[in-house]
Amino acid sequence: MTAPTPPAGADARRGPLRAGDRIQLTDAKGRHHTIVLEAGKTFHTHRGQFTHDEIIGRPEGVVVTNTAGYDYLVLRPLLSDFVMSMPRGAAVIYPKDSGQIIQMADIYPGATVVEAGVGSGALTMSLLRAVGDHGRLISIERREDFADIARANVESHFHGPHPAWSLEIGDFADRVRDVAEPGTVDRIVLDMLAPWENLEAAAEALAPGGVFLAYVATATQLSRVAEELRSHGGYTEPQAWESMVRTWHLEGLAVRPDHRMIGHTGFLITARRLAPGQTAPVRTRRPSKGAYPTDADWTPEDLGERSVSDKKVRRVRRDAERTRDVEMGVMPGTTDDIETGAPVDTDTGTEDGGR
Repeated sequence: MTAPTPPAGADARRGPLRAGDRIQLTDAKGRHHTIVLEAGKTFHTHRGQFTHDEIIGRPEGVVVTNTAGYDYLVLRPLLSDFVMSMPRGAAVIYPKDSGQIIQMADIYPGATVVEAGVGSGALTMSLLRAVGDHGRLISIERREDFADIARANVESHFHGPHPAWSLEIGDFADRVRDVAEPGTVDRIVLDMLAPWENLEAAAEALAPGGVFLAYVATATQLSRVAEELRSHGGYTEPQAWESMVRTWHLEGLAVRPDHRMIGHTGFLITARRLAPGQTAPVRTRRPSKGAYPTDADWTPEDLGERSVSDKKVRRVRRDAERTRDVEMGVMPGTTDDIETGAPVDTDTGTEDGGR
């Protein structure tokens, strides 16, 4: 009997460590260094060095000692580690929110999912894992440079193109009509400035009972999405929440919450698509004066979002594509900039920080 073909990227996540594998080094203080293994290369910091060849061919979980006597634990990074250390231009959806999206939007194997606002591809990887090789994920991104970064990061994580994934350039409302037949999409996930502008296009694409989910950064955005969902008439009553994760310090009897935590990252809001011609029961409410928003145009600066310079995006795209090519063995390349020895901040995952 022929063995089943392993899911995309699965082979790269098990077995002995190989050249092209991305690994995470953890020192005695818990600091992380992420590198890509290359034969003949050397990892070095101001505290000594060791060669990649000392790791290649060995199993995960080994400890390697550098020339100065410092030990490093060697493991392949988890998806959450990968997301927080990968090259990125746009702010990423944090793993805690990606997990909520997968669960609360009920992303299942074989589903047809459309996401818009791909950014650097953080959520895309979680969605692809959830839909599996036989599902379908259509990602729509307005900026081609962000799409290039996302493509490089996703292919780096899965060690090649994913069979369920297609990446489209353009506006959601325009492109979703081109890439999906009306009423055939199971789930829609929007991460954009004004998701309420796309409710009609999402309603046309969603199958009855399908889930609409939006990720927004501010309470004003959240309110606007909720009211527009209600006034549209084609969705169920929206539900909204946020999640906060607080890590704990564990040392003998000194067990307490950590002093630092990632508090607010974003809000999630969901609604279900009604069957055509159906109207949801109207909820009675007593609106307060000024409770409903105006139609004024919003800009990212209005919401306090930090702009990303074109120079940084070009650099991140170049780094992401080069790392992807080295991991896939497409070109010899070099990852010297990845191996500077600068530790990854485990609270922000990057020197630039996240949203």
